[in-house]
Amino acid sequence: MKFLRHARTAVAHRLAERRAHRRLSDELAAFRTAAERSELDMMLGRHSADETAEVDAILSHQDATRRYGMALHAAHRG
Repeated sequence: MKFLRHARTAVAHRLAERRAHRRLSDELAAFRTAAERSELDMMLGRHSADETAEVDAILSHQDATRRYGMALHAAHRG
């Protein structure tokens, strides 16, 4: 019984983490223009690398996805 309770708690915790990560990703995706990203970078610059690691990882992933999408779009056009 104790194992099942622990397993349920672990699954619930992981789901909550995933929801929070998805919510943060959605919020960060709103910073699209150069000015918005500059402002975000200034805010992040006030914190340590450890504090901003998750945000930096999300932004890097979003940038790579955007670049890949643009390259794919350009390849189909030309």
